[in-house]
Amino acid sequence: MNEKMMTKCKACGGDIAKGVKKCPHCGKDQCNFFMRHKIITGFLILIILGSVLSIPDEDKLQADGSSDPVIASEVVEEEEALEKEEVAEEEKTVEKEEAAEKEAVIEEVEKVPREYAAALNKAKTYASVMHMSKASLYDQLTSEYGEKFPADAAKYAIDNVEADWKSNALSKAGTYAHDMHMSKASVYDQLTSEYGEKFTPEQAQYAINNVVADWKNNALNKARTYANDMNMSNSSVYDQLISEYGEKFTQEEAQYAIDNL
Repeated sequence: MNEKMMTKCKACGGDIAKGVKKCPHCGKDQCNFFMRHKIITGFLILIILGSVLSIPDEDKLQADGSSDPVIASEVVEEEEALEKEEVAEEEKTVEKEEAAEKEAVIEEVEKVPREYAAALNKAKTYASVMHMSKASLYDQLTSEYGEKFPADAAKYAIDNVEADWKSNALSKAGTYAHDMHMSKASVYDQLTSEYGEKFTPEQAQYAINNVVADWKNNALNKARTYANDMNMSNSSVYDQLISEYGEKFTQEEAQYAIDNL
């Protein structure tokens, strides 16, 4: 037989014709033999590839230390230490800023002339204890019959005193309403008058809106004074209670007073 038509059995090595399915010498299936080797070879290739792909990236592990508990713990400790350092730095910055502000305040106080500081202290007393208005306070500081401070010192005091002028107006309104039994209109006029408390209309209206007073009872107290101390008739008392030049009570309040004398 032509040698080109012959091949070797892969199992026994005997000469066999090309294309035969079984070896005539050993009986091995030539097709299954080759296929088995191909399958085994492919399977081995897959195993090798899987092993290569599953190898961890050493650089990555070294970077985050996630696979090593000791390294992970060290990373956490380093982060906590950095945070503590940042907090400490922030605290130092705040302390420095506060110290600088205190020094600035001290320097500013030291620059203020003695009379300015004295006028400011007086202004604080008048505003907080006597509940004066801003205008009355300025007049008191500069008055020849008051504190006699120069105008610039008084202005410095007024500009820098901390006061709630509306609250001061309310305190004054309470005094006039409770102690002097004045009417609502008279209290307002007294609060805004140039010869009275010199509060602004807004401050005076705030006081009137918020003061707690029994205006009818105030009218009755005024009526008793006119009737008992001045021996006035009921008609004259009524007129005095409602007069624009007198007590300025409402007609209802005045009539209540007359009815209860």
